Order: sequence, then structure tokens, then C-alpha cells
Amino acid sequence: MTDPRLPTLEGRVALVTGASGLIGGGIARRFAQAGAAVVVHCHRNEERAHEVAAGIGDDGGAALVVAADLGRESECERLVEEAHAWRGRLDALVNNAGIQPVQELSAMAAQDWRRLQDANVTSAFSCTQAAAEVMSGQEHGGSVTHIASIEGHQPAVGHAHYSASKAALIMHARAAAVEYGSRGVRVNSVSPGLIEHPGLADAWPEGVRRWTRAAPLARLGRPEDVGSACVFLASDAAGWITGTDLLVDGGVSARSTW
Repeated sequence: MTDPRLPTLEGRVALVTGASGLIGGGIARRFAQAGAAVVVHCHRNEERAHEVAAGIGDDGGAALVVAADLGRESECERLVEEAHAWRGRLDALVNNAGIQPVQELSAMAAQDWRRLQDANVTSAFSCTQAAAEVMSGQEHGGSVTHIASIEGHQPAVGHAHYSASKAALIMHARAAAVEYGSRGVRVNSVSPGLIEHPGLADAWPEGVRRWTRAAPLARLGRPEDVGSACVFLASDAAGWITGTDLLVDGGVSARSTW
């Protein structure tokens, strides 16, 4: 069932990487609720990906599960090829796949740094490059959205490699927007704040309380909040928006740090 509050994406195809996860699943469902057919990507958790796809199907939408290891360039290319071949078009790519380990910078090895950059940045680079080739050949072009983070603007302790990767995604989106714009491909990023997930309030009660007090909208984010932003950026309503980073954080970044 489509959601009339969302811009329509009827007849379009969206690929969401890492869609077996909490945020990725929320993004995939939001695209389906906007009327798009959705390619649900996963790496290992195919069972969860099929649950997301089944839920979309139960609501009257269309979804295809494709497993791929985004650490391999050839797998990124295959993923995009399968997404395009499904319905003969690819209108939107959301680069959501990534990891978020916690590790002190002083104890971090170079291989830890490289592993995270490859998972968060290189995968998005490879998928974007492959998708842009497909989208460039379409009369209507296409849209790419990276899922960054407010940590790409403001780092957190233990997240040096993660924060750097998200800052890199924001800048990659801007650079890709400049280079792909003439080919009809728009590239943006979305920077979520703290997203609610099961067990978070119990595991980090003080952090949740501090966030809720600091956020002008006085709540944590939800996966559908991120999904709605991605749907907007992929829609005709954002047809003249490219190279921008959309903060989806309940206003917490507007707070003064002084």
C-alpha cells in the first residue's frame, strides 16, 4: 500500500544496499510505500532480507532480494546489473551498507582502518560508479544517495575511523554530483542522527536521555525518517537538488556547542 504523504515513485526501481539491517530495511520499505519496486541487497543475512521483501510483498509492493559481497568490485557491478535487469531500469541507488565498530584511535591498527573504509566508502564508490553508468544511459537519468552520519560533521570518541568514513561519503557525494550532473545523475547524502533500535534505551540509558534533551524534536530518529529523506531525494520533488547533505537528526545539530 502506498503512503500518500510521500512523493510518488510509481513505476521506478530502487536499489538499497544493506537492506537486511534496521535502517536499510526501513529505507527499502519506505521506497515501496512510495510506489517503487525495490531491490533488497544483503551480504550474508539472506533470511532477514527475505523477511523485508516478504513484508513489502504483503503490503502490495514488489521486491527482489540480491546477495552480494560489496567488498569486491565485481560483486558491486553484478548487483547493479541484476537490479537493472529485473525491470529494465534503475532509478535510485541508496548506499546504506556499512559497519560501525567502536575502537580507540590509539589502539587501532592500519588493517582496522582499511577494513572500515572499504566497507563504508569503497563499496559506495564502486556501486555508484556502476549505477551511474546504467543511469547515464537512461533518458530520465537517476539518483544516488549515500547514507552518511552526523558523525561526518562531528566525531565521537571511539569512532575516528567511522567518522572519517562518513565525512568521506559526504565529500564523495559532492564530487560525484559535479562529475555526473551533466549525465543526468544526481548524487546526495543523508546524515542521520541517533536512530532508535531495540534494546538501545536499556543498553545506553544516559545517552538516550541526553539525546532526547538535546534534540529540539525531543525524540530519537526512526528508520522510516531516514527512508523518507531518501525517497524525497530520489523523487521529482528534488529534481534540482544534487551535491547536498541532508541532516536527519531531529535538529540536534542546530544546538550550539558553546
